[in-house]
Parts: sequence; structure tokens; C-alpha cells
Amino acid sequence: MPSTPKEIRRFGPFELDIEAAELRRDGRRVKLQPQPFRLLLLLTSRPGALITREEIRADLWPEGTFVAFDQAVNFAIKQIRDALGDSADRPVYLETVPRQGYRFIAPLADAASTAAAPPAAPAGTGTTTVRLQKAMWANIAELRLAQAREQRMTRLAITAALIAILALVAFVIFK
Repeated sequence: MPSTPKEIRRFGPFELDIEAAELRRDGRRVKLQPQPFRLLLLLTSRPGALITREEIRADLWPEGTFVAFDQAVNFAIKQIRDALGDSADRPVYLETVPRQGYRFIAPLADAASTAAAPPAAPAGTGTTTVRLQKAMWANIAELRLAQAREQRMTRLAITAALIAILALVAFVIFK
């Protein structure tokens, strides 16, 4: 997969620095092993397109490599999701297409902003757009996490109410 020097793919609060082989969130390095990094690189090379499991196999493992492929891909996807704070149930970045492959669904920053940006650029430049996109995706991720917490709390409240009702019914019956 050819890449130009200093190519950086930006999405949400993340930057995928191809030359440095680093994933960063808001400028801070996010730990990601080499295999999941290569898989994320492959997925972001064609955002919105389905990357089949066979394409993943061909790109990540050379011909003649013997590996528990399904487990290796599933583990790499899990590591990517953990690094991005994503979930399979409510994906923000990686969508699973069952028995077919995966799709990178977050928008990448436009090509004009993929070159490494200076740390402090004048106001009114493309950096503002990148910052807004980062803020937007950070807010979306936070909202999804808040929704998940709210659902857990609702389930817990319903369960507690049912237990209280069952205890009351048992008390009345056995009194």
C-alpha cells in the first residue's frame, strides 16, 4: 500500500500517522500493536467501502503464512475498537458486515488537511475545521457512552423494581 511521506489520516479526534506508524488521539499516542495498526491503515485507505475478510488476509498475511485467521482478525478488530473507544453494537468508526468483512464508517478529513499540520496555525485556516471535526466526533463518542450508561441504569432500575415487587408478592402470599 503506497503512502506519501508525512501522510496523516484524520478522523474524529484521531490521527493515523502512516510514516511514524502511530495512532494519536488529540495529539497523544494511543497504544496499538503493529498488526491492528496495519489493519486500521487498510480500512482507512478506502473509507465507506467494504473490506472483505479475504482482502484482509491477503494484505496482512503473506501467501503461505499459517495462522488462525478468524481469531487473528477478530482480535485485531477488538484491539482497534478498544483503542478508538468504539463498539460493535453502536459503531462510530468500524462497522462489521457479518461473514463478509468490515467497513470504516467515520469520515476522514479532506485530502488538503492530511499533510501534517503545524501545531499552531492562524485562525481561519483548515486547522479550525479539523478541530471542529475532532470535537464533533469526541462529542458523538461521549453521547454514545452516556446512552449505554443510561441503558444499563434503566435495566438495573427495572430489575430492582421487579425484585421489590416479587418480594412484596411473596410476603403477601406467605403471610
